[in-house]
Amino acid sequence: MSGRSATDALRLLIIGPPGAGKGTQAALLAEAYGIPTISTGDIFRSNVKDETELGLVAKSYMDSGDVVPDSLTNSLVRSRLAEDDVKGGFLLDGYPRTPQQVDELDDILAGHDAQLDAVIELVADPELVVARLLKRAGEQGRADDTEEVIRYRLTVYSQQTEPLIAVYADRGLIVTVDAIGTVDDVTERIEVALAGRGIAPLEKA
Repeated sequence: MSGRSATDALRLLIIGPPGAGKGTQAALLAEAYGIPTISTGDIFRSNVKDETELGLVAKSYMDSGDVVPDSLTNSLVRSRLAEDDVKGGFLLDGYPRTPQQVDELDDILAGHDAQLDAVIELVADPELVVARLLKRAGEQGRADDTEEVIRYRLTVYSQQTEPLIAVYADRGLIVTVDAIGTVDDVTERIEVALAGRGIAPLEKA
């Protein structure tokens, strides 16, 4: 299959549990497909740094340890998706997280006469993920990342994402990829899975 032209818009979403290497894959895929990665974490940090009105409100929640409410997160994402660099597409990482955010994303995309092309779901055996995160915690000195905490995070992730996966599966958008293996192996699996849906990386110059 020939590669995509840089003018072909491509809108992807990547979902995966903690420890699945989602951030690493998102960066590699953004480069391969010529689209920016958009993560809620980056959006929050950028708005806080620039002291935007929304950023200052978000900071007040973050400083007090509270979760940033859906309404504010939605506003920040809506603002980000209106910027010029996403006209050719994007790779969303960390949003949506709730069914309400799925509805909001639908509305945002409809406003741009656009829709998602695929949802990449990284899957991994929970025991392997726990072992990977415990190893990383030891290497990086993260004393708070205990097995109990890691298993709790995985449970919360599963509970949060099951409804989202169901919605996107009903729409035929889910591309499931095994996240266990080398970084290159997982990237190749994702590219093969997307190619099966007619989505190819950018043409190499």
